[in-house]
Amino acid sequence: MKRRLGTQGLEVPALGLGCMGMSEFYGTADEGEAIATIHRSLELGVTFLDTADMYGPFTNELLVGKAIADRRDQVVLATKFGNMRGEQGEFLGINGSPEYVRSACEASLKRLGVETIDLYYQHRVDLETPIEETVGAMAELVQEGKVRFLGLSEAGAATIRRAHAVHPISALQSEYSLWTRDPEPEILPTVRELGIGLVAYSPLGRGFLSGRIRSIDDLEATDFRRRGPRFQEENLRRNLALVDEVEALAAAKDVTPSQLALAWVLSRGDDIVPIPGTKRRSYLEENAVAVGLELTADELERLERAFPAGVAAGDRYPDMSTVNR
Repeated sequence: MKRRLGTQGLEVPALGLGCMGMSEFYGTADEGEAIATIHRSLELGVTFLDTADMYGPFTNELLVGKAIADRRDQVVLATKFGNMRGEQGEFLGINGSPEYVRSACEASLKRLGVETIDLYYQHRVDLETPIEETVGAMAELVQEGKVRFLGLSEAGAATIRRAHAVHPISALQSEYSLWTRDPEPEILPTVRELGIGLVAYSPLGRGFLSGRIRSIDDLEATDFRRRGPRFQEENLRRNLALVDEVEALAAAKDVTPSQLALAWVLSRGDDIVPIPGTKRRSYLEENAVAVGLELTADELERLERAFPAGVAAGDRYPDMSTVNR
């Protein structure tokens, strides 16, 4: 089952695979299992792979490149630039300057071991560089054949319009799930007006909607979710009540909470493609089932009542200053 992102010809499966956690942020990494997960993903038709230069940092692109080295033609490959990090993992700021766009792309192509990136995103908007300059440089990469389609991530409506006027934007990547419905009032109408697809990251609420996290102690010491506002004590207690609703409805339908949560995102429109991240084959296989799952009008109404916009307790990030700009 394919979905179109934008009007420039980019087609991807209805479900993608977020690769970030295979290298960083979600506890211990296991390269062997990660590569096996990517290979299994391709077998299941989940051929839309999402990475970024900052994941690792830099090592996630190397991992993905290694996994697809002998099967590049099976993959729709997306990566991102703009969040600068040092070799020790330190964050160095956001950069959208034309010079950086070009150098970042060359470095990603080398790490991935490919000649062309299918979908190239600006990871975060650089307020110091006009978006027209950033997208102008990205457009040059398209003209040179180094990139096929362009995307933005966590951009605000006005920025999206300005960017799209320079070169067609095929996809906007933003967080979207039952407990993060922030794109609905302004972002979704904007991208739909412009014919831009939405790639939904963290469609399982950073794994929370799976029901597998009942306490912060369920997370490894190195897991970045331990710092997340929604995982702190009082917020966590309130948010667990939301997960209970997902679990109850999933049990009644004889599916898993993850499958139900993904089916909801998939139901929001054919121009929306969720990219749940996982580093394990078992969770990948569980998630893939959601593509064939239909929710009834009654089930959708029940979820609507349980998850009105803004229902989750706590911000998405400890620092929200770099999103929706």
